[in-house]
Amino acid sequence: MDRIVITGGAPLNGTIPIFGAKNSALKLQAAALLSADPVMLENMPDLADTRFMAQLLNTLGVEITWIKETHTLRMHAAEIVSTIAPYDQVRKMRASFNVLGPLLARAGHATVSLPGGCAIGARPVDLHLKAFEAMGADIVIEQGYVKAAALRGLKGAEIDFPFVSVGATEHAMLAAVLAHGDTVLKNTAREPEIIDLADCLNAMGAKVEGAGTSEIRIKGVAKLSGVKHPVVADRIEAGTYAMAAAAAGGNVLLSGARFEHLGAMLKFLRDAGVRVEAEGRGIRVQRKLTDRMNAVDFETEPFPGFPTDLQAQAMALMCMADGVSRIKETIFENRFMHAPELARLGAKIEVHGNEAVVTGVPKLVGAPVMATDLRASVSLVVAGLAAEGETTVNRVYHLDRGFEKLEAKLQACGAQIVREREDQAA
Repeated sequence: MDRIVITGGAPLNGTIPIFGAKNSALKLQAAALLSADPVMLENMPDLADTRFMAQLLNTLGVEITWIKETHTLRMHAAEIVSTIAPYDQVRKMRASFNVLGPLLARAGHATVSLPGGCAIGARPVDLHLKAFEAMGADIVIEQGYVKAAALRGLKGAEIDFPFVSVGATEHAMLAAVLAHGDTVLKNTAREPEIIDLADCLNAMGAKVEGAGTSEIRIKGVAKLSGVKHPVVADRIEAGTYAMAAAAAGGNVLLSGARFEHLGAMLKFLRDAGVRVEAEGRGIRVQRKLTDRMNAVDFETEPFPGFPTDLQAQAMALMCMADGVSRIKETIFENRFMHAPELARLGAKIEVHGNEAVVTGVPKLVGAPVMATDLRASVSLVVAGLAAEGETTVNRVYHLDRGFEKLEAKLQACGAQIVREREDQAA
């Protein structure tokens, strides 16, 4: 098993390229099932999660071609050879559950395992299934599998989500584009990844309006064509490296990052005393090592609020801030599992339910720590870059689910960070 070893204290200076968004790419991969023509995704991140999804799609009959040199993925679902997504594949990553809607829309039936994924609290799929039932699907759950059928095709419906859900919004979109008639989705999520999915579907011939607002209208079409579509830049990757630059100090350009997608996070950094500004097609982040950061209170919210996927990284920053910050997690329960690990580096954190109180300390000191989930693991890297001495982050397979070439990108900016295998370390 791999581990990452960081010798902290080196400022970051240089350029970090931001790749395509994992959270968008996975849904765009699922969209390939909707057409018998080739779908080409450019700016495609090469991650454990996107590879898992490609393997699942291949099981269903999709011809997969990775062109790694140009970050391009070609998918061709000329024929659906299976409508069963088995437990062994779906359990690895909950986003793979999103093949259900496209299979149901194109083939009329599907059997998909209930999903797995990170241990950051319950993330039920009830809203997904209720949306499909509203579109006329018959659904039964047996032995851990969802068995869904709409043999005469899905029908347009009005679906009012009881709370904002990115996953349910995207999944309903994937099914509704081939439904008979019109679908109206209300109280929808507004994330940039949803706009990216709508742009790709429309380029395939779908009729989706309102993505990025709280109401999306979809006119069903008989079929979709192929497409070449660039995956939107990953705002979570960009935010993570912005936090890393702030933690370590220095001057970093995040090439390809979208300023307009990171408003709440950029405000947080500015309030903390970090200099951030748009520059060309990217974002520049600067902090002098002599300037201690200010403590900032924040809470996670659906877009355009502060992203839950950047909460752990922001907490790592606040561990070194001057003063006390209060952090409230409103999206997922059980998403403060990184707090005890940050405490091993000398952080002072008190967790009370969905709130954490962080009292900043003058410095962190390196220690062995363990990753518990994707975003928690990278928060330990952020902290390790600033800590005195050596920090060893164990169980970094979580990192590989969402960050491509993390060590290489940080090394290029001066970080002292290496990946080791246990046998190498021994």
